[in-house]
Amino acid sequence: MIEVLIGIVSGIVSGTGMGGGTILIFLLTFLMGLEQHIAQATNLIFFIPTSIVAIIVNLKNKNIYLKSATIISVFGIVGAIIGANISININVSVLKKSFGIFLAIIAIHEIYSIYKTNKKV
Repeated sequence: MIEVLIGIVSGIVSGTGMGGGTILIFLLTFLMGLEQHIAQATNLIFFIPTSIVAIIVNLKNKNIYLKSATIISVFGIVGAIIGANISININVSVLKKSFGIFLAIIAIHEIYSIYKTNKKV
């Protein structure tokens, strides 16, 4: 049952374009106690169908600039190969700490963006 709830929450976040994988990895490690490597690999499988659905919806709504998307995708594949090789060769605790730092940076950036947008001058 917990897997269903994690899938729904991650799917909703993913559908909004905010990175469902980030929340998925957190939930898999925190609620299910999975190792960071396993959670990240599970996220990659989760990403395939959710991204296909998001691509279809966004293509239909003409929200994708195909030239930029193609260039970004090609170099994203190169980066994914490099990142996967780094990930499998890193100690789990280092990987977990790195992921936590990454999430903290995102949170700080988002809080700053909200503050900056709502700041009254």
